[in-house]
Amino acid sequence: MNDETIAKAESFPARFTDKLLMGMSWAEYSKKLITPFNIVAMIILCVGFPLIGLRFYKGLAAVTHSSNEYPWSILLGWGLFAGVPLSATGYVMATTVYILGYKKYHPLVRLGVLTGFMGYLFAVIYLLIDIGRPWRIYYPMAVSYGPTSVLFLVAWHVSTYLTVQLLEFSPAILEWIRAQRVRKWAILITIAMTIAGVILSTLHQSALGALFLLAPGKVHPLWYSTFIPVFNFISSIFGGLCMVIAVSTVCARWLRDKADDTFLSNLDPLTVGLGKAAAVVMFVYFVLKLIGVAHDDNWALLGTGYGYWFLVEIFLFVALPVVTLSVGVKKNSAGLVRFGAFHAIAGIILNRLNLSIITFNYNLPDHFHHIVPPAKEALIVLSIITFHILLFRWILNRMPVLREDPDFPEEDH
Repeated sequence: MNDETIAKAESFPARFTDKLLMGMSWAEYSKKLITPFNIVAMIILCVGFPLIGLRFYKGLAAVTHSSNEYPWSILLGWGLFAGVPLSATGYVMATTVYILGYKKYHPLVRLGVLTGFMGYLFAVIYLLIDIGRPWRIYYPMAVSYGPTSVLFLVAWHVSTYLTVQLLEFSPAILEWIRAQRVRKWAILITIAMTIAGVILSTLHQSALGALFLLAPGKVHPLWYSTFIPVFNFISSIFGGLCMVIAVSTVCARWLRDKADDTFLSNLDPLTVGLGKAAAVVMFVYFVLKLIGVAHDDNWALLGTGYGYWFLVEIFLFVALPVVTLSVGVKKNSAGLVRFGAFHAIAGIILNRLNLSIITFNYNLPDHFHHIVPPAKEALIVLSIITFHILLFRWILNRMPVLREDPDFPEEDH
């Protein structure tokens, strides 16, 4: 190989292409992409993305049942209200390691921050699909402020926190592109970004609950409470912890070759430790939910249809996961803790769907017709979930998230 060939091979475009293709040629990379999962994913995207185009071409009514009475639909019920608490992974893990000093959880920090960043990014995508004229999103951000609106607060906090999480994750990006000098500056702001993340998360997680305080009489009394902001904030803590357990479990199963020995060998004890913290917070949440019923004297409503549904939520999707997590911690069983974490995540999703869709305007006629999403809307949500997974996997395959780059040791953090 002559000098000219070597120089061409080491040029920036060549190195960038090499990183994108993970060291493979285009032919090898294309062949590797042909898997059953990718084929199914492409079919879903080919159906869902044109429907998103239909939403922008013909309006929201062409794909959803949402209306003035039912403003959220599954797009925001799932994408924003359920997605944001499960994206609390960034602030709970960064706080655990950088503020509280539990350094043993360091192998899970980047995974937690990336999961949180991706969750907030896609919450914004769901929001942009839902709102009218999304290309004017900058108006409430920079032109026409609405400081008395809770949604204004949430919008500002989510956009600011998204930026904070990108900065928190930037060391991994900079290591991937070998920008060593810039990375040193990114490491220096880690603590400041963690503190900013805690402040912003505390406010917007509770503000998403405060949003429903503006609708007394619309949300069923068993879910409407002056404690909604507190409920939402506390549930985001154990939601973030359980989401880290779930995502790390999936990564250890399907992206094992992208993780190092430090991540894999410590995963079980770290899972049990996170499960212990999640169980404590969930127990507090369960007690507060009962206090909420007592505070508003809603005991009589527990004997109604919605009352039975409320009992299903707090006993089968809060109390039962608490028991599962506690037994798993007691027996030091990472498998049982993982099962409890997935169960708790299902409980978070159910609670947010109950609050934003199922019990919202529960007393209007033909209620259930409006809350059941049409096939087009369900396919749009499925296609965004699929794109979320593909992008998440793309990053994990390339950047040092589940592994430590030997050129950038942990001591530098």
